[in-house]
Amino acid sequence: MLAVILGAGEGTRMRPLTFNRPKVMLPVLGRPMIERIVSACVEAGILRVIIVTGYKGEAIRSHFDKVELGARIEYATQRQQRGTADALNQVRDLVDERFLALNGDSVVSPSTLKLLANAACDHTVLIAAKRVKEPSNYGVLEVIDNAVVRITEKPDHAVSDLANLGIYTFEPTIFEWISKTQKSARGEYEITDTIQLLIDDGRQVGFTKVEAQWIDVGRPWDLLSANELLLQTVQSANEGTIEPLATITGPVRIGRGSVIKNGAYITGPVIIGEECEIGPNCLLRPGVCIGDGVKIGNAVEVKNSIIMDGSKIGHLSYVGDSVIGTRCNFGAGTIVANLRFDEKPVKLGGVETGRRKLGVIMGDDVRTGINSAINVGTSIGPGSTLGVGAVATGVYPPGSRIESRFEARR
Repeated sequence: MLAVILGAGEGTRMRPLTFNRPKVMLPVLGRPMIERIVSACVEAGILRVIIVTGYKGEAIRSHFDKVELGARIEYATQRQQRGTADALNQVRDLVDERFLALNGDSVVSPSTLKLLANAACDHTVLIAAKRVKEPSNYGVLEVIDNAVVRITEKPDHAVSDLANLGIYTFEPTIFEWISKTQKSARGEYEITDTIQLLIDDGRQVGFTKVEAQWIDVGRPWDLLSANELLLQTVQSANEGTIEPLATITGPVRIGRGSVIKNGAYITGPVIIGEECEIGPNCLLRPGVCIGDGVKIGNAVEVKNSIIMDGSKIGHLSYVGDSVIGTRCNFGAGTIVANLRFDEKPVKLGGVETGRRKLGVIMGDDVRTGINSAINVGTSIGPGSTLGVGAVATGVYPPGSRIESRFEARR
């Protein structure tokens, strides 16, 4: 069996992190989500993979040119992002057997893919489903006996707790039904609408229940949730240098060429990439995932955050429950708030995050001046700057200049 991974979309709900990369290239536990999925395919015994690219697709292709995962990777292109059914339709000339199809923006276990790949099924479609606590956040399957009778996206009143995981096996005849699919209310060709066409025509659509780990990454803060879960499996490993007066407790993974300087105190689970400089005299608390070439300076505290490649967190700064893009630079004394005074769940851009603690979602190449402050639930677009003593709160588009308090007084 082969796998088709849909990776053409930008992921507008993941902005500002996706202005410079496709959503599937966002990191979970230090690796792009789509790389994790390809690895899961290989572990499940699926060695031929077709990736549908589109928005900034060159980032995906160049990434897989540099990593060897043991799969034969081919590509198809969706030139206009017109929905999941249209994306899948781009591989119709490459597929002549039953195949696995899934989105590239989730975290899925090899056991789930193996279960789908090996499932005996007489149906054109087999859907992976999982019982969830809040079905109204997902596409929900209404089932009778062993067949799906309806798929409803994010219903107000769910008729079941079976969520559609967006993982399917299809017969090649699915492409005939894709050609009959009409645009949805949001102007896209949806694969769930294609499947509903089969059901309405009297064709049986099967499903299989999944018990293994699965995480849908739909919003930036979901990256933190995915990290929190997967960090529980991290084991200690050290390919760098730990100076004698540094303290490390719990599972901490340190990449090649990284240096942990004297006075650094690290409590795992924590992951540190390659060629990083950590310390001296800093504190990394549990839940931190640091990319390659990152610098964490003197008297800096970081907890439960993702710091992407090449960013520098200057001395006397605090970062909590945040996602920091690539090549960001924090001036000394930059403080990120992550808890409301009333301790209510944080909203970001008017959207309920469901998180009691959330700091900043920061795009690439952002610079902060000394003694700047970033409020709870703030989003800052790539290429933005914060002036000396500036206070950022709310949502800022790319290239914003957040004014210094001193400049405002003048």
